[in-house]
Amino acid sequence: MIPRASSWRSIVSKARRTPPAAPIDAGGPPPEDRGAFVRREASLIDLKTKRVLVTGGAGFVGSAVVERLRGRGCPAESIAVPRRSDFDLVHEADVRRMYERHRPHVVIHLAALVGGIAANRARPGSFFYENMMMGAMLMEYARQAGVEKFVAIGTICAYPKFTPVPFREEDLWSGYPEETNAPYGLAKKMLLVQSQAYRAQYGFNAIYLLPVNLYGPRDSFDPQSSHVIPALIRKFLEAVERGDPAVEVWGTGRATREFLYVDDAAEGIVSAAERYDGVEPVNLGAGFEISIKDLAELIARLTGFTGRLTWNASQPDGQPRRCLDTSRAAALFGFKATTPFEEGLRRTIEWYRSARLRATPT
Repeated sequence: MIPRASSWRSIVSKARRTPPAAPIDAGGPPPEDRGAFVRREASLIDLKTKRVLVTGGAGFVGSAVVERLRGRGCPAESIAVPRRSDFDLVHEADVRRMYERHRPHVVIHLAALVGGIAANRARPGSFFYENMMMGAMLMEYARQAGVEKFVAIGTICAYPKFTPVPFREEDLWSGYPEETNAPYGLAKKMLLVQSQAYRAQYGFNAIYLLPVNLYGPRDSFDPQSSHVIPALIRKFLEAVERGDPAVEVWGTGRATREFLYVDDAAEGIVSAAERYDGVEPVNLGAGFEISIKDLAELIARLTGFTGRLTWNASQPDGQPRRCLDTSRAAALFGFKATTPFEEGLRRTIEWYRSARLRATPT
C-alpha cells in the first residue's frame, strides 16, 4: 500500500537528524510549502581525504563521476571501481567481500540494470530483482561496515505515471509508475525508503538523488537496451549511410522528456556527495522538456538525415510527460545544469561517430 502524503511526511519528519537552518533566501518572501523539503546549510565533506567507492564506476555515468572526483583532487588510489567480473553485486557474498577489500568511507551507488522501453518490457523480473537486491545489500553492508556516507541514485521512472509537471519530489508517492518501467522504478524507489529508514533507526547518512533521463558520450548504443537519444542517433546515422528514405520512430511523438548531459549529472552527484546531508529526495535535471517528435527532428538534422520520419503508434509512448522541478538541488547544494542541449547532442553524435570508426575493421 502506498503511504498517504500526510503519513509519509510524518515518517520523514521523524527521520530528520538536524533542525532547519535559516532559509537561504532570508529577507525575501517565504518559500512555498514543499512537503518534506527543509533547507539546510551545507556540511562540506572533503572527498580528497576519503576512500570513495563508485559502483558502476566503469560505466556511462560512473566513468563521468570518477572523472569529476579526480578533478576534485581525489587520488586515483583512493577511488575504488569494482568490476562485475570481480564482484557481482546481486550476490551477498560478493557485496560483503567488496566492502572488506576496499573499506570505503563514501559509497556512490550507480550500478544498475538499465534499458529503454523494449528492454524493460522484455525483462521486467530481472530489472526488479537485480536492482532491488543490489540496492538493499549495498546499503545494509555499508551500514555494517561503518560507511560515513551513502549516495543512492534513483530514477525518474520512480515517479507516478501522471505526475503534475514539473515533477516535485513530494509527488513521488501520489500514484503508480508508468507500467512499462514500473518494476525498475519501484526497485530503485526502495533505495529512498531504505535510506530514510536507516537514517531514522541507525543514524546512517544516506542521501537519495533522482536524475532525469541522461545522455552523452559513452552511453549504450545497443538497439536492444539503449534509451531514446542513442537509439535515434544510431538509427539516423545508419539511415544516412544506407541512403534510406525513411526512419521509423516508436510511439506517437507526443510524449515529452527532459534530458541531462552526463557531465552535468556527474557534477550534481559529486556536489551532493560533498554538500548535501538530508533525508529528502532531490531531483537532478536540466529544467526543460522536449517532445519526442521535436527531439527526433533535431537529431535528424544534426546527423544529416533528410528523409521522412514515420511514427509507429502501435508501440508505447511511455510516461506522457517528464520535466523536473530542480529548485531543491539548487538550494541545497548549488547544482544547475550548464550544457546547452544542442551542444550536448553534437558532442554525443561526434563521440558515437568516432567510436564506430574505431570499431570498423580496416
